[in-house]
Amino acid sequence: MSTIQRWTVTEPYIDIDGTLLEGPYYDDARNQFRFVDIWEQKLYFVDLTKGPDSLRTLDTAVSIGVTANVEKSGDANDDKIIVGAKHGFATVDLKTGELSYLHQVWNEQDGPGKEERMRFNDGAVDSHGRFWAGAMNDPKVQDPTDEGVLFRLDPDLKLHRMLTKMTIPNGIGWNAKNDTMYLTDSPTGKIFAFDFDAETGNISNRRVHFHLDDGSGVPDGFAMDAEGCIWTAVYGGSKVLRVSPEGKVIGEISLPTRNVTCAEFVGTELFITTAKDEDKDKFPTSARYGGRLFKVDVGIMGKPKNKDKFHFRP
Repeated sequence: MSTIQRWTVTEPYIDIDGTLLEGPYYDDARNQFRFVDIWEQKLYFVDLTKGPDSLRTLDTAVSIGVTANVEKSGDANDDKIIVGAKHGFATVDLKTGELSYLHQVWNEQDGPGKEERMRFNDGAVDSHGRFWAGAMNDPKVQDPTDEGVLFRLDPDLKLHRMLTKMTIPNGIGWNAKNDTMYLTDSPTGKIFAFDFDAETGNISNRRVHFHLDDGSGVPDGFAMDAEGCIWTAVYGGSKVLRVSPEGKVIGEISLPTRNVTCAEFVGTELFITTAKDEDKDKFPTSARYGGRLFKVDVGIMGKPKNKDKFHFRP
């Protein structure tokens, strides 16, 4: 029987009163960490050289679920990132917060009201600079159904609908050999694996890589480490699980709040976002710490992030 390595976090790194913190991203060139509050339509930045007191906020006017850096082409990209926003893929100016859509994803074939009842959630960039992101029902409009779609935006701005009939598409990542893609659909409790063709961006042979079915919550966003393991946040479970390439739990981080949403590596430290817990009477400690940013040193390096290869025009 394998031994599960364990860590415990008791205090937040940033004691922010967030609602739905998500989309953690480490910008190594700036030594800057950023994350979003989807519900409150905010984008946060922390200068890790200076620490929590450097927290800066941009109001984005629309919800943003995930962000990514863009491969530089001269000076044109220095102050912009690419994001999955309310209606599709967009850029955000890091100085002003101005959001400009590159590709709004819904069309007449989707029927009336689709663009309003959907929003983007989690995503990631693959080794060829293609931005994968999932859209789900916007809980501000209606409860999630199987209307979720996984999109892929290529560097030439061609849009592909890769999967449909999803509920809450979440964490996305690739193994070191770059021949397997992982994708979470949270309400199912499952992280799926697919055969991945890096040259074409095609996926096939969907199968279950990990199934969390013990009633302790559902898998949310995840980070991947240099050893090929997935660190999946467990929403409703007060924890992050380390899942091996064989789909086995080999590590667990315990946190003082239930709604754990996503994780991101900064060196060997894992930064962890959470969401508000409204049940103050039943879970007072969880309610105190929900919507905060945490971190813990797990002694393992993360897998480096890819950058979108779309080049902005000066």
